[in-house]
Amino acid sequence: MKKAVIFDLDGTLNNTLASIKKSADEVMERFGFGPYTEEQYKRFVGDGAAVLVERCLEAGGDTEHAYFEEAYAAYRAVFEKYCLYEVRPYEGIRKLLEELQARGVKLAVLSNKPHLRTLEVIEAVFGKDCFDIVLGQTDKLRRKPAPDGVFYILEQLGLKAGEVLYLGDTGTDMRTGRAAGVFSIGALWGFRDRAELEENHADAVIENPLELLAYL
Repeated sequence: MKKAVIFDLDGTLNNTLASIKKSADEVMERFGFGPYTEEQYKRFVGDGAAVLVERCLEAGGDTEHAYFEEAYAAYRAVFEKYCLYEVRPYEGIRKLLEELQARGVKLAVLSNKPHLRTLEVIEAVFGKDCFDIVLGQTDKLRRKPAPDGVFYILEQLGLKAGEVLYLGDTGTDMRTGRAAGVFSIGALWGFRDRAELEENHADAVIENPLELLAYL
């Protein structure tokens, strides 16, 4: 039996698309870009705030990222205000977490969202005691798809890769899990589709959260 599950945040635990769209659209408007659709944002997200801003600028025509420094600083400030805007857990997530806790499985979060915002969202939605480890993007570890965050979590929990499941909704997540040597499950309720998950070597793909229990 697996001893821990590592969860991605955006598009896996929570539907955070509205908060990201509201923040980025407000910033992009300053440069005459956007607003962008939710479908566009599903493709923009997943690789950290800096890459999100770059993709937004590129979609507006700033392919050289001339406005990046100004836009990135503005996004971080605006997102601090809106990071909880219309954020909600996906159906079935709370029940999955309760079942895992009942089985004594450790719970961790690994996100490319800035660390402080990751903590804020997790604590607001799930409380301070739901997860054993919560880790967002920091300057100390390379962001996903580098396996650094997974290795850090394994070290903190005293576990080996074979004792852990990784659940995420993007190709970036699947590459992260593969690089760390953990069994990686793709979540179809998130921001990307089955093709992307399978192309990036998902070990399994599930349509609803409770299906994860079959892989313990």
